[in-house]
Amino acid sequence: MNWPTSTRRYSFAELPQTEPSADTEETHSNMAARPPRFVFFVVFCITIGGLLFGYDTGVISGALVVIKDEWDLNSTQQEFIVGGTTLGAIVGGLFSGYFADRWGRRTITFLSSVVFILGALIMAFSKHYSVLIGGRVVVGLAVGAASMVVPIYIGELAPKEFRGRLVTLNVLAITGGQLIAYLVSWGLADVHDGWRWMFAISAFPAAIQLCCLPWLPESPRVLIQRGQDERAHTILQRIYGNKVPESTVDDELESMRRSMRTETAASYRDLLRTVNFKPLIVACMLQLMQQFSGFNTAMYYSATILKMAGFSSTKSATQFSIAIAATNMLMTIVAISIIDRFGRRKLLLISFTGMIIGLALLGIAFIFIVGLVKITKDTCGEYIKCGACALDDRCNWSPGSMVCAPKSSTLYTDLTDNCEPVNGRDKAGTWLALASLIFYVALYAVGLGNVPWLVQSEIFAQGIRSRAGSIATATNWVSNFIVSVTFLTMTLHITASGTFWLYAGILLLGLVFVFFMVPETKGLKLEDVQKLFAGTGLPYRRRAVSRKNSQSSSVVGSRSTSGEITNTQLLRGSQE
Repeated sequence: MNWPTSTRRYSFAELPQTEPSADTEETHSNMAARPPRFVFFVVFCITIGGLLFGYDTGVISGALVVIKDEWDLNSTQQEFIVGGTTLGAIVGGLFSGYFADRWGRRTITFLSSVVFILGALIMAFSKHYSVLIGGRVVVGLAVGAASMVVPIYIGELAPKEFRGRLVTLNVLAITGGQLIAYLVSWGLADVHDGWRWMFAISAFPAAIQLCCLPWLPESPRVLIQRGQDERAHTILQRIYGNKVPESTVDDELESMRRSMRTETAASYRDLLRTVNFKPLIVACMLQLMQQFSGFNTAMYYSATILKMAGFSSTKSATQFSIAIAATNMLMTIVAISIIDRFGRRKLLLISFTGMIIGLALLGIAFIFIVGLVKITKDTCGEYIKCGACALDDRCNWSPGSMVCAPKSSTLYTDLTDNCEPVNGRDKAGTWLALASLIFYVALYAVGLGNVPWLVQSEIFAQGIRSRAGSIATATNWVSNFIVSVTFLTMTLHITASGTFWLYAGILLLGLVFVFFMVPETKGLKLEDVQKLFAGTGLPYRRRAVSRKNSQSSSVVGSRSTSGEITNTQLLRGSQE
């Protein structure tokens, strides 16, 4: 059978249905253990971008506590230091998709490394608030580009049997970067100008990534788009390893070619077509929920939150922030080990449910610590709890007199913004806050922390993948910016408990969305995943029907002359 070269888009029924060959069965058995070392080397080099992403978003938690005191910053100024990186990431994430298609994934990775180094140096040597904000914006450009291109880059290079685990390694690198950031912040907390070293250190991993780049291959799908089929074949052979028959590599290459022949030249307007718009809505909603869950406020402001919760010193609050970051990293490792068995959808449902419970408990804990008090009192003396007093920029607490007074007051010699638990109720609230925060982070890491990036790398057609990915990534960072610059303000006006409960309510809506709109994508070729969104009906139902039909069918189909193996579940399930 000769495949046509026109841009006609075929329905699933028109595609050839085949049964697995002996070579394909051998491929699955050989690939079952682990991918070749070359794949791990490539993924390691690429995910340095994820580590930098995590470090630069995590380091601000410890640095901000020091900078706030050194430069006497109010809550709005603190929010914009945090939001500077997010603002840059919106721009970087939005435009990197266009340039990733024009220049390739490898070139964008190179540019993001250079920008990371430049931003780190600007922040480390900043003498003024505005310069620090500028450095944060520059780093944000690199963070946005890396957050968009790294999952797509890995997803296009990874064998489908390991795609879930390999793409999720990027999230592990992000959480590892955050953990390193907290450890560095803790180690440099009492060092003069330690916050400058916190920022400067991020230049070193970026330099390592630059050294790795000469050995990184371009995505085979990008090479096929450029007409460089031989290079694409060579890279695919290295990805699958010597144990895999060459015919299997040929089949994979032909599958990519056919997919591109049936696609027209992509533009942003093509995203409005139903087959592209449905997955775009799914990707954007998952990214929005990842941020509106409030998780990054837990990362950005974890030391601040824990000081609010009664952990008295900056160093002790940072120590417990390390425990939170370690939980995030460990549970990401758990997610890597189960995501290709459990599937993306199931982990999301578990994650959303657990996070709602964690946020509800965190809100209850803050009732014990701060009370349901809006931080908008006319005078400091109206606050009766240390936690509420410490949140007001005008006030400090006197532990000896148990009163809240203006910072400028000379009546008390023991004024502080640190809150020690003084009774059983306060201590119970403090430890409930820490336990619920860790539980919330653990459930985030299992699902919502990694699945949106993985699904985003899977559900779009090749011709539109980078552009759609850039929009979804920009959605992530826009919502991140909104959350990061409003968190402290919301704790002042609707109370800390009200803020956490608001996030829980948003997650409840997200849980409903995932149940009805997010399909399962594990074990499918990238060229096949998009077919889950064709036609009418709910994507998750189509996937369920496809599995049922696949299991009940005893006749798979006939072999095409090209020898290509197609996905039986999709071919049958797509007819709903």
